[in-house]
Amino acid sequence: MAGRKRTELEVAAARRNAEQLARLATEVREARRRRRLTQAALGGQAGVSRASVSRLERGRGGGLTLDAWQRMALAVGRPLIVRLQQPVDGETEDAGHLAIQELVLRFGRGAGYRGLVELATKPAEPWRSVDVALVDDARRRLAVVECWNSIGDVGAAARSSARKASEAEAMAATRWGERDHRVGSVWVVRATARNRALVARYPEVFAARFPGSSQAWLTALTTQAPPPSEPGLVWASVDGTRLFAWRRHR
Repeated sequence: MAGRKRTELEVAAARRNAEQLARLATEVREARRRRRLTQAALGGQAGVSRASVSRLERGRGGGLTLDAWQRMALAVGRPLIVRLQQPVDGETEDAGHLAIQELVLRFGRGAGYRGLVELATKPAEPWRSVDVALVDDARRRLAVVECWNSIGDVGAAARSSARKASEAEAMAATRWGERDHRVGSVWVVRATARNRALVARYPEVFAARFPGSSQAWLTALTTQAPPPSEPGLVWASVDGTRLFAWRRHR
């Protein structure tokens, strides 16, 4: 007897759950490693088996109770927050993020790029995607743009961006072969008071993470100049209307 065909709602829920479980798996695994805990040690603190921790860190934690998730989250110092998003017929929760993507795409189009949103750098894992990829086949250029409405775990985010940039380089090599090409990565961050205070508080960390010239990146995103080879950081205005350079404090 043929199985019942899943409804659109069931398919959408399954896809969203897989994406969220994969994201949470990465966050728990990285937080556990930063605390130098083994899976068995984390399981012991949280009252779950090592096998349960292993399943969770492989994105298969959907069968765990909310209580078990919270215990593991607290054990690694990252309390779990669960809440409903805004109604779908109102302003989306990620409106700030979308505004940055819209701004980057608009400037990129003016500079001759073809913009791609949520480009999967590893097709087998579609949740690992670039917020905006700006592609110029004629000049063989690819700009990997990560858009940040609010910066959370800087270290984890930077490692994720570096991995995506490496995967994008492999994609470019496949796309353009051995011909000369340029791939660069940049963060475009909403210039809220919180984000600016965070960058100002850790200037050496951000300077080391983003050695590329912010002004050069601003020029690359808004003109036909090539993207810098080193990763950079550029501000987006809070109202989502303009980009401006990050001025490092000497």
